[in-house]
Amino acid sequence: MVDTTVYFATNRNPDPASPGGFGLDIITDPAQVTYAVVPVTNVDLGNADGGQLGQITGLAAGNFADTVRSEIANTGRNLLVFIHGFDNSFEDAIKRAAFNREWFAASGLPEADTTVVAFTWPSGGTLFGRLPNPPDGAYRHDQDMAAQSGAHISTILANVLTLAQDTRRAGKRAFLLAHSMGNHALSSAIAGGGAPGGTTYNEVILAAADEDYDTLQSPNAGMYRLRDLADRISVYYSRRDIAMDLSRVLNPTQRLGFDGPANKGNAQIYHPATFRSVDCTEVFDFFGLIPIDATHQYYRRSRTVRADIAKLMAGAPVAPGVSSLRAFPFGA
Repeated sequence: MVDTTVYFATNRNPDPASPGGFGLDIITDPAQVTYAVVPVTNVDLGNADGGQLGQITGLAAGNFADTVRSEIANTGRNLLVFIHGFDNSFEDAIKRAAFNREWFAASGLPEADTTVVAFTWPSGGTLFGRLPNPPDGAYRHDQDMAAQSGAHISTILANVLTLAQDTRRAGKRAFLLAHSMGNHALSSAIAGGGAPGGTTYNEVILAAADEDYDTLQSPNAGMYRLRDLADRISVYYSRRDIAMDLSRVLNPTQRLGFDGPANKGNAQIYHPATFRSVDCTEVFDFFGLIPIDATHQYYRRSRTVRADIAKLMAGAPVAPGVSSLRAFPFGA
């Protein structure tokens, strides 16, 4: 077990009665996004939901406090910005950010030992809707909250821009990782035109993305302008992802995280130098039955997928364009 630090921003309304002090309601003013820092102790790579949150410090509205920004800048590490997905309470989101930091650091590549900045939007932290709500009520609630978070994420991306640029000027690298419905939240920010211009990240990683599969395809699509923020975009998807299979039923379009981008083999739309589509369907090096969302969490359960993402972080050669990863059950 290890202890780590998570720097975070959230558009959840403060709620002293909720664990961690932030509840389920969304703020209205993007300028009132809360920024702070929290230690997480006893992070266990054998338990993705483990860890305990310590005292939150450095609370500020609208941006990180100067002392916190200086602290982030002086860690000497690469920078990882993380947006979580569906079914995450505030505590869940922070714990998963901490787990991700340690999970990638455990790859053994020094560049994957990052400073993590998490954005947590008001997911209800509930897998199933409560009666008398329909069975998909929790999903629809989170989808709506993710969409409403677009303006808030825009302000966060703008504020993190200087951190990422400072990181790169110092000879380090900056990464943006969105998982599951966090991709819908990111798409809402990009589509709204509020994302900052100019290349910010060395790598953007879209893992198990619960977003329309054509979101990257044309200038009118949601995430098209993500091209302006990154040197390269990698989409990780799996047709064994049970959550994405269910999402195909609940939504009117195919999902980016199920079979990758629409027309993914078209090099004119997705130039291999700047786009990767990575099929993880044949990765079996983790237990996929327990917990219920295990197949949706392969990016932080599979050592094979981790190794590929760590290579991105290190700037090492990876397969361009459309490729696939394979691993035998519980193999090395």
